[in-house]
Amino acid sequence: MMPTMRLTPATSLLAVIDVQERLLAVMAEADRVVARCSRLAEAARILGVRAVLTEQYPQGLGPTPAALAAPLPPAAPKMAFSCCGCGGFDAALAPEIADVVLAGLETHVCVTQTALDLLARGVGVFVAVDAIASRHAIDHEVALRRLEGAGAVLTTTEAVLFEWCRTAEHPQFQAIRRLVTSA
Repeated sequence: MMPTMRLTPATSLLAVIDVQERLLAVMAEADRVVARCSRLAEAARILGVRAVLTEQYPQGLGPTPAALAAPLPPAAPKMAFSCCGCGGFDAALAPEIADVVLAGLETHVCVTQTALDLLARGVGVFVAVDAIASRHAIDHEVALRRLEGAGAVLTTTEAVLFEWCRTAEHPQFQAIRRLVTSA
């Protein structure tokens, strides 16, 4: 599949990367990241978008918060910073997946390395900037510039949700609208 500039549920994969308890404990924006990742995960469930959840070195960094993990498949553990090459992540990249929506931690490490590897494979990358963070603002900001320069599309969770719906006539539009207005 060729990457697109518009997201559709049938050709999208949501990747929630390493939103784990010990990482969240050192993030100034932890509540926002968890809320926005949860919004994306719930929308993916409602709209039938494939999703994958990863955990970096779970023995050391702990699990994903239960409320966030609930609508997602079981976490795929990994040691590499990029999700690419992780069995659970690669298995979720079905042939019909043209675009991956990235959310999670940390912007300048696992999110960036995953995005760069996906772009090298010819997969479209959409980074939900309100659903990612780094411990330090400079790392986050520089990573966003690098990602955009490499060809990733910077977007927001709300934009992703409405793009997946496409129209207010979508049968699940009201459920998605509630996700947007409840945050």
